[in-house]
Amino acid sequence: MDVFEAIRVRRSIRKYTDQEVPWDNIVTILQAGKYSPSAGNLQNWKFITVKIDGKRSAISQACMQQEWMEQAPVHIVVIGEPKKAERFYGVRGSRLYTVQQCGAAIQTMMLTATSLGLGSCWVGAFDEYEIRRILGLPEDVNVQGIITIGYADEQPEAPPKLRLEHVMYFDKWFGRLENPKTYIGWWSVFNKRTVDETKKLAKKVHKKVKEKISKRVKKDRN
Repeated sequence: MDVFEAIRVRRSIRKYTDQEVPWDNIVTILQAGKYSPSAGNLQNWKFITVKIDGKRSAISQACMQQEWMEQAPVHIVVIGEPKKAERFYGVRGSRLYTVQQCGAAIQTMMLTATSLGLGSCWVGAFDEYEIRRILGLPEDVNVQGIITIGYADEQPEAPPKLRLEHVMYFDKWFGRLENPKTYIGWWSVFNKRTVDETKKLAKKVHKKVKEKISKRVKKDRN
């Protein structure tokens, strides 16, 4: 699965099967998070993997009683270390860069989970004090987000998305130099892929129809 396909098919999964996630898949997901960009390559994050039933249950309750989270066999809690960024970038490093790069790591891990055939969901509603207590976090770090990981037990429909021309400008706010070449709102690369697949299908159908006509003609002649 290529990157764009993973981005396109990823869904927020809130129903999971009880199938265990292989440990090598979890490691692959964590490795992907490690390769995410960070200001000055500080990598001021930590990823806490939680598999114990009792702790996952406690985390679910700390996330505003989102009990569906308990179904997911793996929780990855993403922790930011703002003090590390503050040393080099001041307040902007602690309040903005740390948040941005932890968000990038979360998205990277979710896309990797999708590419491995796993479902995931980004959870941002939680009682940070409770998460701190459950995981024994020190005072100088903060909770940036929680990812649930597991095999999906649902297939959510694709949510509606704005057309590209509704979310992009050229050179300035409301700058309109040209219409983005996306046709009906999709990326041209995706359109080309769709057209190519349609052509293949048309050729296949044409071949079958031709074979049926040929058989019918032979039958009539006999």
